[in-house]
Amino acid sequence: MTDSNSKPVAELVGVVREYRMGTNLVRALDDFSFTFGRGEYWAVMGSSGSGKSTLLNVLGCIDRPSQGDYLIDGISTKSLDDDQLSEVRGRKLGFVFQSYNLIPQLNVLENIMVPLFYQDDPPADGEERARKLAERVGLSQRLDHKPTELSGGQQQRVAIARALVNHPALILADEATGNLDSATALEILALFDELHAEGRTIVLVTHEPDVGERAQHVLRLKDGKIESVRRGQNSAAGARA
Repeated sequence: MTDSNSKPVAELVGVVREYRMGTNLVRALDDFSFTFGRGEYWAVMGSSGSGKSTLLNVLGCIDRPSQGDYLIDGISTKSLDDDQLSEVRGRKLGFVFQSYNLIPQLNVLENIMVPLFYQDDPPADGEERARKLAERVGLSQRLDHKPTELSGGQQQRVAIARALVNHPALILADEATGNLDSATALEILALFDELHAEGRTIVLVTHEPDVGERAQHVLRLKDGKIESVRRGQNSAAGARA
């Protein structure tokens, strides 16, 4: 039996992603092949229109490749139907967004548990797991509070806890510090540092150089292709030859 830990967390093989804009066909990702190794922390950078958001959407099983294949935790998504893709997204991925994307009617504990609600067989320890994560991000005293009663930094902490509750193979963060002041942004980045130190796999899209420098590795895009790769120590294989 193949050891699952030997598999890349995410692998894109010859991925093309095209969009129709009026009469124009835009190729947002162009024959894109890359591997994100287990336990790696990547910052994805590039100018507007470079393909950062499209790459994140493909990694998050939100967009399907127009050509090529995307494998998440060894599972090819190429032939999955929408229901199967949603199941993979719910079980394998955790998302942290710039705008937090919390549900205003739910309190902190309920927001953290949201990914579990969409599983066919929610874990029996779901609430206990959510409580522990709330404590982990420093919000154990705010479980009954709604998002509007929290600061931006606290809301992002809820979002991080929510991203972890399903034990995801891959954490995807989209400009996760973009709406935060400098001090709060550093606190959130310190949380990502801790998660990376624990062996979590993180892909963070950012346009801020100081945020990118916090990551283990940096992947820079241009016109839907890889412009450059900066690797830190203990790197797994990345771009394919």
